[in-house]
Amino acid sequence: MSFAPSPLPATEPPLDCPLCPRLAGFRHALRAEYPDWWNAPIPAFGDPDAWLVIVGLAPGKHGANRTGRPFTGDYAGELLYATLAKYGLSEGQFEARPDDRLQLRGAMLINAVRCLPPANKPTPEEIRTCRPFLEAPLAELPRASVFIALGQIAHQSAVKALGGKLPKAKFGHLAEHRMPDGRVLIDSYHCSRYNQNTGRLTAGMFEAVFERALELRPM
Repeated sequence: MSFAPSPLPATEPPLDCPLCPRLAGFRHALRAEYPDWWNAPIPAFGDPDAWLVIVGLAPGKHGANRTGRPFTGDYAGELLYATLAKYGLSEGQFEARPDDRLQLRGAMLINAVRCLPPANKPTPEEIRTCRPFLEAPLAELPRASVFIALGQIAHQSAVKALGGKLPKAKFGHLAEHRMPDGRVLIDSYHCSRYNQNTGRLTAGMFEAVFERALELRPM
C-alpha cells in the first residue's frame, strides 16, 4: 500500500514514538498481525497554506491506522470528505485510499491523538502526551484562523493548543469559541458511524458547521 506523505514533516512524531507505552504496545501487536498496514502515528493531511484546520480524535483501526491518512478507509471519512468536496475544500476524487490523488485546498486534517487507542478510547494522559503534536503543526500554519473540532476530546485538545480556557469554552455542536489571539474554534459532533446511525449527527448538521467556517474565512 502507498501511504500519503505529511505536508508538515518536521512536526510529526516518529514512526516508533514511544511516549505512550500502551499505544506503542498496541501498535507493535498490530504490526505483527497486519504487516501491510500503516500501524504508526498518523501524519497531518492537507494544504500547508490552510486557513481551516479540522481536528479529529484519533485514527480508526481499519481507517487511518490501516491507510496512513486521516479519515481514510472508514465510515467517518465518507461524510467528512464528501463535505470537504461539496464546499470546494478538496480537488480530485476521494477513493478511500492514500494514493487516490485527492488534495485538500485551504484545509488541513490533524488528529488530537496520533496513534490508534484500544477500543478507540485514549486515556487523559495519552491525550496530554500527544498535545505537542497538535501544537507543533498549528504553529506552522500561519494562515489558519478557523478550526473545527470533531467531538469533545478534539475540542478540549484544540482549545488548549490554541491557548484558550476550557471552563469558558464548553463543547456543543455548532458552539463557537474565540481564542485569545482572535482565532475561532467551531465544535461539531464527531462524524462517527455511531453518531450518524443514531441521528445525533446528520449530513445537514455537519454541513452547517462548514458553512459557518466559510462565513469566517479570512479575505
